[in-house]
Amino acid sequence: MDISIENFVFGICALIGGGLLLITVLVDDIIGAAFDFDLGGVSLMPLLLAFVSMFGVGGLFATQILELHGGQAGLVGGLFGLGGFGIAYGLFSVLRRSEAPPAFSTRDLIGHEAFVAVGIPAGRNGSVLVKAEGMTHEFSATAATDIPSGATVRVTGVAGAGLIVEPIGIAGHPDVPAASTTHQEGADHAG
Repeated sequence: MDISIENFVFGICALIGGGLLLITVLVDDIIGAAFDFDLGGVSLMPLLLAFVSMFGVGGLFATQILELHGGQAGLVGGLFGLGGFGIAYGLFSVLRRSEAPPAFSTRDLIGHEAFVAVGIPAGRNGSVLVKAEGMTHEFSATAATDIPSGATVRVTGVAGAGLIVEPIGIAGHPDVPAASTTHQEGADHAG
Protein backbone atom coordinates (compact mmCIF):
# COMPACT_ATOMS: atom_id res chain seq x y z
CA MET A 1 0.00 0.00 0.00
CA ASP A 2 1.52 3.26 -1.17
CA ILE A 3 0.43 6.42 0.72
CA SER A 4 1.41 9.80 -0.67
CA ILE A 5 2.99 12.42 1.58
CA GLU A 6 -0.03 14.73 1.30
CA ASN A 7 -2.45 11.96 2.34
CA PHE A 8 -0.14 11.09 5.23
CA VAL A 9 -0.11 14.74 6.40
CA PHE A 10 -3.89 15.10 6.01
CA GLY A 11 -4.47 11.82 7.86
CA ILE A 12 -2.18 12.80 10.73
CA CYS A 13 -3.92 16.20 11.01
CA ALA A 14 -7.34 14.53 11.09
CA LEU A 15 -6.35 11.90 13.67
CA ILE A 16 -4.20 14.00 15.99
CA GLY A 17 -6.40 17.13 15.77
CA GLY A 18 -9.61 15.13 16.24
CA GLY A 19 -8.17 13.07 19.09
CA LEU A 20 -6.86 16.09 20.97
CA LEU A 21 -10.14 17.92 20.36
CA LEU A 22 -12.05 14.99 21.86
CA ILE A 23 -9.73 14.90 24.87
CA THR A 24 -10.07 18.69 25.28
CA VAL A 25 -13.86 18.48 25.23
CA LEU A 26 -13.98 15.55 27.66
CA VAL A 27 -11.51 16.89 30.23
CA ASP A 28 -12.53 20.54 30.12
CA ASP A 29 -9.74 22.06 28.10
CA ILE A 30 -6.70 21.06 30.19
CA ILE A 31 -4.59 21.45 27.07
CA GLY A 32 -5.80 25.02 26.60
CA ALA A 33 -5.24 25.84 30.27
CA ALA A 34 -1.54 26.19 29.52
CA PHE A 35 -2.39 28.94 27.04
CA ASP A 36 -4.65 31.59 28.54
CA PHE A 37 -6.05 32.95 25.27
CA ASP A 38 -9.68 33.13 24.32
CA LEU A 39 -11.77 34.41 21.46
CA GLY A 40 -15.07 35.91 22.56
CA GLY A 41 -15.08 33.85 25.78
CA VAL A 42 -14.16 30.62 23.98
CA SER A 43 -10.75 29.08 24.60
CA LEU A 44 -8.55 29.20 21.52
CA MET A 45 -7.24 25.62 21.85
CA PRO A 46 -10.45 23.75 20.86
CA LEU A 47 -10.90 26.14 17.93
CA LEU A 48 -7.38 25.47 16.65
CA LEU A 49 -7.79 21.73 17.13
CA ALA A 50 -11.09 21.84 15.22
CA PHE A 51 -9.33 23.68 12.39
CA VAL A 52 -6.47 21.15 12.27
CA SER A 53 -8.73 18.10 12.33
CA MET A 54 -11.10 19.49 9.69
CA PHE A 55 -8.12 20.57 7.58
CA GLY A 56 -7.07 16.90 7.55
CA VAL A 57 -10.58 15.68 6.74
CA GLY A 58 -10.97 18.26 3.96
CA GLY A 59 -7.57 17.41 2.50
CA LEU A 60 -8.40 13.69 2.45
CA PHE A 61 -11.76 14.49 0.86
CA ALA A 62 -9.99 16.52 -1.83
CA THR A 63 -7.39 13.85 -2.64
CA GLN A 64 -9.61 10.78 -2.39
CA ILE A 65 -13.02 11.99 -3.64
CA LEU A 66 -12.29 15.05 -5.78
CA GLU A 67 -8.91 13.70 -6.97
CA LEU A 68 -7.20 17.07 -6.35
CA HIS A 69 -3.58 17.27 -5.27
CA GLY A 70 -1.01 19.73 -3.96
CA GLY A 71 -2.16 23.31 -3.46
CA GLN A 72 -5.74 22.61 -4.54
CA ALA A 73 -6.10 19.86 -1.93
CA GLY A 74 -4.55 22.22 0.65
CA LEU A 75 -7.08 24.92 -0.29
CA VAL A 76 -10.01 22.52 0.11
CA GLY A 77 -8.50 21.39 3.44
CA GLY A 78 -8.20 25.04 4.53
CA LEU A 79 -11.86 25.70 3.68
CA PHE A 80 -12.92 22.62 5.65
CA GLY A 81 -10.68 23.81 8.50
CA LEU A 82 -12.34 27.24 8.55
CA GLY A 83 -15.73 25.52 8.58
CA GLY A 84 -14.65 23.36 11.53
CA PHE A 85 -13.30 26.45 13.30
CA GLY A 86 -16.66 28.21 12.83
CA ILE A 87 -18.73 25.23 13.98
CA ALA A 88 -16.53 24.73 17.06
CA TYR A 89 -16.76 28.44 17.89
CA GLY A 90 -20.56 28.31 17.66
CA LEU A 91 -20.85 25.17 19.79
CA PHE A 92 -18.39 26.28 22.46
CA SER A 93 -20.06 29.74 22.61
CA VAL A 94 -23.43 28.12 23.30
CA LEU A 95 -21.89 25.82 25.91
CA ARG A 96 -20.09 28.73 27.62
CA ARG A 97 -23.29 30.78 27.83
CA SER A 98 -25.23 27.83 29.28
CA GLU A 99 -22.83 27.40 32.23
CA ALA A 100 -24.11 28.32 35.67
CA PRO A 101 -22.77 31.55 37.11
CA PRO A 102 -19.93 31.13 39.59
CA ALA A 103 -21.01 30.38 43.14
CA PHE A 104 -20.74 33.20 45.61
CA SER A 105 -17.75 33.39 47.89
CA THR A 106 -17.83 33.97 51.63
CA ARG A 107 -15.98 37.23 50.85
CA ASP A 108 -19.12 38.36 49.00
CA LEU A 109 -20.96 38.24 52.34
CA ILE A 110 -18.90 41.01 53.97
CA GLY A 111 -21.29 43.83 54.86
CA HIS A 112 -24.37 41.56 54.91
CA GLU A 113 -26.55 41.22 57.97
CA ALA A 114 -26.93 37.80 59.57
CA PHE A 115 -29.00 36.16 62.30
CA VAL A 116 -27.18 34.34 65.11
CA ALA A 117 -28.54 30.80 65.22
CA VAL A 118 -26.13 29.45 67.87
CA GLY A 119 -24.70 31.93 70.37
CA ILE A 120 -21.14 33.11 69.73
CA PRO A 121 -18.81 33.19 72.76
CA ALA A 122 -16.07 35.86 72.46
CA GLY A 123 -13.21 34.52 70.36
CA ARG A 124 -14.93 31.17 69.77
CA ASN A 125 -17.34 29.78 67.19
CA GLY A 126 -21.10 29.90 66.96
CA SER A 127 -23.23 29.92 63.83
CA VAL A 128 -25.12 32.48 61.81
CA LEU A 129 -27.74 32.38 59.09
CA VAL A 130 -27.15 34.62 56.08
CA LYS A 131 -29.44 35.21 53.12
CA ALA A 132 -27.49 35.14 49.85
CA GLU A 133 -28.29 34.09 46.30
CA GLY A 134 -31.97 33.72 47.22
CA MET A 135 -31.30 31.12 49.92
CA THR A 136 -30.47 31.06 53.61
CA HIS A 137 -27.01 29.65 54.35
CA GLU A 138 -25.55 28.64 57.70
CA PHE A 139 -21.92 29.48 58.47
CA SER A 140 -19.74 29.16 61.53
CA ALA A 141 -18.93 32.59 62.93
CA THR A 142 -16.69 34.20 65.49
CA ALA A 143 -16.74 37.61 67.17
CA ALA A 144 -14.67 39.71 69.57
CA THR A 145 -17.56 39.88 72.08
CA ASP A 146 -20.19 37.46 73.34
CA ILE A 147 -23.24 37.48 71.09
CA PRO A 148 -26.33 35.54 72.16
CA SER A 149 -28.51 33.60 69.75
CA GLY A 150 -31.25 35.70 68.18
CA ALA A 151 -28.96 38.70 67.69
CA THR A 152 -28.59 40.50 64.41
CA VAL A 153 -24.97 40.89 63.34
CA ARG A 154 -23.02 42.30 60.43
CA VAL A 155 -20.38 40.26 58.61
CA THR A 156 -17.07 42.15 58.85
CA GLY A 157 -14.61 39.57 57.56
CA VAL A 158 -13.81 35.99 56.68
CA ALA A 159 -11.76 33.52 58.74
CA GLY A 160 -11.15 30.34 56.75
CA ALA A 161 -14.57 28.94 55.87
CA GLY A 162 -16.22 30.90 58.69
CA LEU A 163 -17.30 34.50 59.12
CA ILE A 164 -16.22 37.26 61.48
CA VAL A 165 -19.21 39.23 62.76
CA GLU A 166 -20.05 42.14 65.04
CA PRO A 167 -23.36 42.88 66.78
CA ILE A 168 -25.71 45.48 65.33
CA GLY A 169 -28.81 44.81 67.42
CA ILE A 170 -30.30 42.22 69.75
CA ALA A 171 -34.04 41.99 70.31
CA GLY A 172 -34.75 42.86 73.95
CA HIS A 173 -31.12 43.74 74.80
CA PRO A 174 -30.81 47.54 75.23
CA ASP A 175 -27.09 47.35 76.11
CA VAL A 176 -26.16 46.34 72.54
CA PRO A 177 -26.40 49.15 69.96
CA ALA A 178 -29.25 48.90 67.46
CA ALA A 179 -28.65 48.82 63.72
CA SER A 180 -29.52 52.51 63.33
CA THR A 181 -26.85 53.67 65.82
CA THR A 182 -23.96 55.46 64.14
CA HIS A 183 -20.30 55.25 65.07
CA GLN A 184 -20.35 58.94 66.15
CA GLU A 185 -23.13 58.31 68.70
CA GLY A 186 -21.08 55.39 70.09
CA ALA A 187 -18.05 57.71 70.43
CA ASP A 188 -20.18 60.32 72.27
CA HIS A 189 -21.34 57.74 74.83
CA ALA A 190 -17.80 56.48 75.36
CA GLY A 191 -16.41 59.94 76.15
